Amino acid sequence: MFRDRFWLTLALTVPVVLLSHDVQTWLGYTIPMFPGSDYLPAILGTIVFLYGGLVFMRGAVGELRDRQPGMMTLISLAIVVAFVTSWFGTLGLFEVEIWWELATLITIMLLGHWLEMRSIAQARGALTALAELLPDTAERVTGAGTETVGLSALAVGDVVLVRPGARVPADGTVAAGQADVDESMITGESRSVAKDVGDRVVAGTVAAGGSLRIRVDAIGEQTALSGIMRLVEAAQASASRAQALADRAAALLFYVALAAGSLTLVAWWILGDREGALVRTATVLVIACPHALGLAIPLVIAISTSLGARNGLLVKNRIALERARELDVVIFDKTGTLTRGQPALSDVAAAHGVDETELLSTVAAVESDSEHPLAQAIVRGVRERGIEPAVPSGFESLPGRGARAVVGGRTVQVGGPRLLAELGLSTPTELRAQADRWASEGRTVLHVVADSRVIGALAVEDEIRPESREAVDRLHEMGVKVAMITGDSQAVADSVARRLGIDEVAAQVLPGDKAAAVARFQAGRRRVAMVGDGVNDAPALATADVGIAIGAGTDVAVESAGIVLVRSDPRDVVGAIELSRATYRKMIQNLVWATGYNLVAIPVAAGVLVPWGFDLPMAVGAILMSVSTIVVAANAQLLRGLRLRSDGLGEGEPVTQPA
Repeated sequence: MFRDRFWLTLALTVPVVLLSHDVQTWLGYTIPMFPGSDYLPAILGTIVFLYGGLVFMRGAVGELRDRQPGMMTLISLAIVVAFVTSWFGTLGLFEVEIWWELATLITIMLLGHWLEMRSIAQARGALTALAELLPDTAERVTGAGTETVGLSALAVGDVVLVRPGARVPADGTVAAGQADVDESMITGESRSVAKDVGDRVVAGTVAAGGSLRIRVDAIGEQTALSGIMRLVEAAQASASRAQALADRAAALLFYVALAAGSLTLVAWWILGDREGALVRTATVLVIACPHALGLAIPLVIAISTSLGARNGLLVKNRIALERARELDVVIFDKTGTLTRGQPALSDVAAAHGVDETELLSTVAAVESDSEHPLAQAIVRGVRERGIEPAVPSGFESLPGRGARAVVGGRTVQVGGPRLLAELGLSTPTELRAQADRWASEGRTVLHVVADSRVIGALAVEDEIRPESREAVDRLHEMGVKVAMITGDSQAVADSVARRLGIDEVAAQVLPGDKAAAVARFQAGRRRVAMVGDGVNDAPALATADVGIAIGAGTDVAVESAGIVLVRSDPRDVVGAIELSRATYRKMIQNLVWATGYNLVAIPVAAGVLVPWGFDLPMAVGAILMSVSTIVVAANAQLLRGLRLRSDGLGEGEPVTQPA
């Protein structure tokens, strides 16, 4: 609305300014006159007033109804006075012509509010993104086979078939089949969870390495995913939107202008200068027009968001940017934020008499035909070590247990504890201590079995981002504490925290608990930021004072956050805080100038210097207000010189990774 009104009023304002006699005199040009041309500025100015100014007057009515006059009330007061005064001048009652001032005031205010609305509008797409995690249809098992139905057709007690790679359509219990299920979008757990008959599954999670038949236990609003949606919605609705500093300044200026205008009218009327009383009163109220005040914050926000984008920071919510300067605690989600969110081969141990290179080549051969994330991580890790996989044959996936293939004439199997239990084997003594240490650190331990003998063990873990340690250190330097929340086990969380120097850890935390944990950190009026990337982080992101999403994360996390780290670099959290502090300084400077200028100019416009021979003309007051606007705009532009600390892309370098 503000955008459309701005462009139309701008188109009408240009001829109003060009036709102004004052502007023609100042700039030394003359526009040929024609019949009715003297009334053209009044006609166009009236259209601008009714079309562009009506939105402010409606806002003023609401503010006055709530007994909280603010920017809308001040703007409305100014444009009404300017409108009435302009018509008085056009009709010859005043020797003044300020249609150009009225038109430019409304146009600038529309621009300021358009910039403000664009910067504070937080997308409500989080709930849509959550809903998109559910499949559109489900395969319901019937006596004759299966049938494809919409989710709304499912009922509690139905049995649905979930094929490998498909999403679970509803909460339920496994009735038949085995598969590894990726539940990271719900629990934050980086490892897939093996599901067997009797195990519970959650809507929106993904089956891999096998198919499942699931008996539906909950549908629609009763599912866990719907519960998360309600948490996000509630957190967004309850998020505090502190009143903007400019609105508070406008409220103060409104009372000052009203009091000064009334005092001016009464004083000069009593002194016998009735025409001077009316002109000076109008001058006071016109000079209170909040040109500079209306742009003081929106223009700084517009520049800071642009600056942030060039440095890999997408600012979606101006309140989030303002609050970042006051942060006491930054809470990081582990998976996908401090870590890469994908498994990586971290260690290998070979049994006595087994060559490590040959062991890795054999393991990679078995896993090379598997689509399981752990298998792909192993193959990738082996090749990164410069070792090529051997040639396998007869590959077979063992759902929930591992994989099997024939390599070099031997049957080789790779899997976890369930595989060893099925084969009746135990970890050899020379490998047990190493495997136990890996397990205590929260790593996934896989065993390699050849010819009914355990010949080696592997450790796979979610790889820590190399830049995470630097991010934590920089935050500590800024006096900000660092915490970590994760759905992973305590052992995994402690291991990561120890290596990164994190102050506090909360492990095995479910989605609802994450939001509650953020609320606990906020106790004592502390400012808390939450940095995450998953669906399970969305409620916490929306609850935190500042929600920061890793740009490579899910759409839900991105939509729920106020700031997005486009480069997925946790060090950019430091950049966000630096940008916030610099932006706040510019806001305060502009507000001090805009309000201070008015507080000085209003008494002059009221005629306090008349006894000394200086009477401020209304047209000159309008010019001075324009100068004030230029000063505010120029000061905001200085923010572009800010250089944020970053070891990622250079300043001004384009960011190609989408948020």
